[in-house]
Amino acid sequence: MNNILIVGTGALATLFAARLAQAGHPVSMLGTWKEGLEALHRHGARLVAADGNEYHFEVEALSDPRECRGIKHALVLVKAWQTERVAVQLRECLAEDGLAVTLQNGLGNRETLARSLGLERVALGTTTTGATLLGPGLVRAGGEGIVSIEQNQALGPIETALKSANFNLNLVEDAQSLVWGKLVINAAINPLTALLRVPNGKLLERPAARAMMGTLASEVAQVAAAENIRLPFPDPIAAAEEVAQKTAANHSSMLQDVLRGAPTEIDAICGAVVQAGQKHNLEAFANWTCWQLVKAIAG
Repeated sequence: MNNILIVGTGALATLFAARLAQAGHPVSMLGTWKEGLEALHRHGARLVAADGNEYHFEVEALSDPRECRGIKHALVLVKAWQTERVAVQLRECLAEDGLAVTLQNGLGNRETLARSLGLERVALGTTTTGATLLGPGLVRAGGEGIVSIEQNQALGPIETALKSANFNLNLVEDAQSLVWGKLVINAAINPLTALLRVPNGKLLERPAARAMMGTLASEVAQVAAAENIRLPFPDPIAAAEEVAQKTAANHSSMLQDVLRGAPTEIDAICGAVVQAGQKHNLEAFANWTCWQLVKAIAG
């Protein structure tokens, strides 16, 4: 079985660690959250499955990248604002022929990692798998999504590991399309749920919120077109509304961050849209407004 490093100790990191450990892979988790690391060390990665039962899986919890030097396979599952720090840590521990796969939200994560590791040691991906952090080291599985990763010659062992853990894995030629597709969804749903403090589905029930969702999604699609990005769906508004409907009861990750007083990923979502639009003289005003408002309430 493959030794796998999960970078992060949050919801998705714990979910991926639990499922990979369940499949028999030795898993290490590298993070900075003291309570999370202590819980993982004592109890393992704990997963509340769809049947309501709680399962525990042994993992190695690390705070020092020197403890996992020479690791060949890493999944990066931290918030976008943590990527700069993680890039430095991975430079310390990733093998020369190793590969780090980013499955993060927002724009710029691959570029940040590549500045430290080199482009050949970074693979871009995205995931629509859902997870809710219930406490340190304890996660509840959400909707079973898709893990999409750009083709890379070093990807084989990670591909095998993810498939053995029953993730829906899709290898693609152009992950940027999927990253921007997810950006449309995240920009349309996450900031509004955080500002209004409502689950995703409530946005569809409030006409003004639904209209704002559509404006946010359309702005991202316009910027994507200017960047020569082909989105993975023909109608960005319909795509955002479909996700909001399918995840109606979910609290977005941004809402969860705001409620627990944690930093949000708004800079890498709405902020990144605004900055990309400026290169093409496009004013993404709805995204700019949400960017500033979320920054204001998040402190």
